Amino acid sequence: MTQRILTGITTSGTPHLGNYVGAIRPAIAASRHADTDSFFFLADYHALIKCDDPARIARSRLEIAATWLACGLDPERVTLYQQSDIPEIPELTWILTCVTAKGLLNRAHAYKAAVDQNTAKGEDPDTAITAGLYMYPVLMAADILLFNANKVPVGRDQVQHIEMARDVGQRFNHIYGKAWRAAGGKHDPFVLPEPAIEESVATLPGLDGRKMSKSYDNTIPLFEGGPKAMRDAIAKIVTDSRAPGEPKDPDSSSLFAIYRAFAGDAESSVFRNALESGMGWGDAKQKLCERIEAELAPLRERYDALLARPGDIEDALHAGAKKARAIAGPRIEIMRRAVGLGSLAVPADTTKAGKKADKCARIVSFRDESGFRFRLLGPDGEELLLSRAFADPRSAGQASRALSADAASMSLVVLDAARFGFTHDHATLAESITFADAADRDAALALTRTALASLREDS
Repeated sequence: MTQRILTGITTSGTPHLGNYVGAIRPAIAASRHADTDSFFFLADYHALIKCDDPARIARSRLEIAATWLACGLDPERVTLYQQSDIPEIPELTWILTCVTAKGLLNRAHAYKAAVDQNTAKGEDPDTAITAGLYMYPVLMAADILLFNANKVPVGRDQVQHIEMARDVGQRFNHIYGKAWRAAGGKHDPFVLPEPAIEESVATLPGLDGRKMSKSYDNTIPLFEGGPKAMRDAIAKIVTDSRAPGEPKDPDSSSLFAIYRAFAGDAESSVFRNALESGMGWGDAKQKLCERIEAELAPLRERYDALLARPGDIEDALHAGAKKARAIAGPRIEIMRRAVGLGSLAVPADTTKAGKKADKCARIVSFRDESGFRFRLLGPDGEELLLSRAFADPRSAGQASRALSADAASMSLVVLDAARFGFTHDHATLAESITFADAADRDAALALTRTALASLREDS
């Protein structure tokens, strides 16, 4: 069974070693599995919560995209996009806001931490806290739920956000699930996501022993500044005062935790034994530099080449956005109908007694440069099937009458993973659009069967 995995990095700074170990590397490795459908995005809307420097955000977007690609992400195999290129995300954010309990948002770690800091300073609890920070979990939920992600690679400190996304998704499913299915959805509106944590490296310690984070200014650069910047940062890792020759405790050392994130069990065991046998901290830091550089040097070379061709990066992101919107668009359309924002019902024509309101599917004939055609339109006017071109109107009329016959729904067949069609006398007379996946195809197929039934009821 294919699982959809989704992850992103906020574009408010330059990627560091913690981003690479905790999110980028494991997510890219997972994307290579045959049973994985991977989505990677630049969380540039999230960046606006943390940063009001446009130049920094613009530079960060470029650097983060180049990092993903340099580290081995294949844009042909995965869906890579910018959050701001998907207008369905902020639309879903508002819809989810309307079902999200305020009490849930009050418990978000980032908001509580900001309130606690203000309180400790004797200030108003909400001083300098924006609505964006407060609503951050809803935007993150929309990122995840819109694409029905099964797994979200996160650090342990981010698990709460996945749990909140589950809570919000579950609430929407409960309130609108029935209407969603009536509007054409096949299953519940949202899959409830699970966090994916690589236990040994989920949260990499920084220079001071706390979680490596731009917020703490304790990071080791991934590519920025080259090998020298990495060595200079590692030299600042806080260690205890034990001199060379004295046994060290690897389990309390940030340096050892970072080394273990890059080395296998055998290498880590050798390094542990050397520390316990009295290896000096200076030598240990040198060995850590060498081990990290062995992995990063070829990636850094690709990164520099990508930065020199920003147009290629932008092309990859636009192509990814197109793939993402092919999924997001149909889902948000059904969601609009589920919450009552679909097409308005056509009012009854009171000038002609007994005339029914036009709420049924219909077949519309037309002519284009290829020949005579017809469309099957659903009750809300969306195109469900488009016929092939016929040489004359009589042939097109015969085909459209076959579509409205009693057994027409039995002639709807799946053509491939992304399309279905209407067949008659061993020929395909009309086809659906190309859908993003089989689930969306099947949902539209169910809608089309219902539309054909309404044709017969209206005749």
